[in-house]
Amino acid sequence: MKKLDVTTRYTYRVIWSEEDAEYVGLCAEMPSLSWLDGSQAGALTGIVEVVRRAVVDMAKNKEEVPTPISTRGYSGQFKVRIPPQVHRQLAIEAAEASVSLNRLVSSKLAHG
Repeated sequence: MKKLDVTTRYTYRVIWSEEDAEYVGLCAEMPSLSWLDGSQAGALTGIVEVVRRAVVDMAKNKEEVPTPISTRGYSGQFKVRIPPQVHRQLAIEAAEASVSLNRLVSSKLAHG
């Protein structure tokens, strides 16, 4: 079976650039790279190829190739520092909703 190219697992995005009047292809794992094109499909094709070439070059130079975000492990925990007033307000909201502070904040993060 053929080994899957790591670049096919990377996180790509295509956005419109008003400044360039073209679409911009981006890769989350390699934020310094981009590709401009007049079409969305061209921007995606272009950034995938640029990333592929960069990965080949990195491998040749024995540089560390970024791990795809999709294959990284996540604990589900992270710490956030907030002002005491915000902490108090969130605690009040959680109490009024009869849920834990953790559940309230998790819901807010998930749903905006």
